Amino acid sequence: MTSPATDLPGTEPAEASAPAAASPRTRVRREAHRAHYDRASLDAILDDAYVCHVAFADASGIHCIPTACWRERDHLYIHGSNGSRMLKLAATGAQVCVTVTHLDGIVLARSAFNHSMNYRSAVIYGVFEVVPDARKAAALDVFVERIAPGRSRDARPGDANELAATTILRIALDEAVAKIRTGGPSDDEADLNRPVWAGVLPLRVARFAPLADAAPAGTPDYVRRWQDAAPLA
Repeated sequence: MTSPATDLPGTEPAEASAPAAASPRTRVRREAHRAHYDRASLDAILDDAYVCHVAFADASGIHCIPTACWRERDHLYIHGSNGSRMLKLAATGAQVCVTVTHLDGIVLARSAFNHSMNYRSAVIYGVFEVVPDARKAAALDVFVERIAPGRSRDARPGDANELAATTILRIALDEAVAKIRTGGPSDDEADLNRPVWAGVLPLRVARFAPLADAAPAGTPDYVRRWQDAAPLA
């Protein structure tokens, strides 16, 4: 099993580390001009994500599992039940590949071949390390605050049994790359005069009005902010 992490929230450097040079695994070969190896691009993509996908291999084959995630400085965190096959294997130091993708638009070109998508994606290679028991509560507070700033002050914190039943892992962002496509279609010159619509169909994750579970005593600021950002019906 990998050594437990000791430099958890509140003990890491205040600033993110500089990005490492591209490794053989992170060097983008196809459409290499879309690659971004800087930490600012990587962090922005990870901070917009609620879910990542973790790919790993065990004796039964290759698997890719979606799971909630959050970034804290130089690491991406995941968590789940102690019984999770993925978490149990990742805690042993097995090599993994973690991905995040945001789809920003469908690109309609003048030829079927040149249709594309606008996206922001990130790929991280490496191994997870275990967050020790003494740091679990602080790590989960960061997760809750990422979702709804201020929520950790309102919700009951995890008790000893809940924390004991939870595994938290983190992976360093040392070997990672972002890939981003923006803009309109890249049509062949011979197709530019074709009388067919071309352009981008934008996409985004949208917020909607919150659905209260029961009549609360009051609506907290983070719920009001969510509602204010929701489109009008």
